[in-house]
Amino acid sequence: MRETGLRRILFASLAIFALFAAAPRAASAQSPDDIVRKVVKNELDADFNDHTAWMYRDAYKSPDKDIVKIVIETQQGNLSEIIQDGGRTPSPQEHQLDLSRMDQILTDPSLRARMKRNEQHDGEQARDMMNLLPNAFIWQIAGRDKGEVTLTFRPKPDFSPSSMSGRVLAAMAGTMVVDEEHMRLRDLSGHLDHEVLFGWGILGRINAGGTFRIVRNDVGFGSWQITEMHVHISGHALFFKTIGDQEDEITSDYHRTPDGVDLNKASQMLRDGDVARELHIETHFGA
Repeated sequence: MRETGLRRILFASLAIFALFAAAPRAASAQSPDDIVRKVVKNELDADFNDHTAWMYRDAYKSPDKDIVKIVIETQQGNLSEIIQDGGRTPSPQEHQLDLSRMDQILTDPSLRARMKRNEQHDGEQARDMMNLLPNAFIWQIAGRDKGEVTLTFRPKPDFSPSSMSGRVLAAMAGTMVVDEEHMRLRDLSGHLDHEVLFGWGILGRINAGGTFRIVRNDVGFGSWQITEMHVHISGHALFFKTIGDQEDEITSDYHRTPDGVDLNKASQMLRDGDVARELHIETHFGA
């Protein structure tokens, strides 16, 4: 009886040990390429299926712009209201010009169509870039911490993308941070260690030293949004036209757009201050 009892205890202990040991082996069994492909699939699936509309604060800075606006998304398009320009509150006259811009969007179908085409073009480029990730780079796992896995990437020497933007991305090296529970992209950053030439430099070049970073977060209801974007590259195109992509954008204070809000209702919500109050943002267009 004693031998049988010891045997049972031994088998039970081994079984418990096996259960605890299996979890890290299952996680580590995923290769870096497996992780990247899973993340890309999840991001593309979410892009196709997630149609949640949001209201949020958007701070954008470039060499010729430094604005903060509140944005409301609808299924028909987006509207925004500038609340800071160059660090100051817009004057009543500037605010009225901003409202006139909003009115033009509401009354000009061709403008709305052009905005929609631009949005679709940006979406297609983003999807193309995501599809490059599993194929353009050599990936390695750098570490795991607090539910996140960090991977490093460097260019594959034999990979040759067809588009100009693809060539720039594929020449980058950097890191990607993944939320391991949801297998979603949290942080992607890269730097360009060498210049990229187009047509042996005759058509254009992108200078070494360029950087980019995007940060994504679950802003609610399982919807992951880009909350930070930083792009800093420079170069020259044909006839020495300067290429300057210097942008920093941070979004915050996400709240869902109420169901049934169309562009006209969104415009009224901005004018009445409903969006600002929902986001707990004070607006003053006086003086």
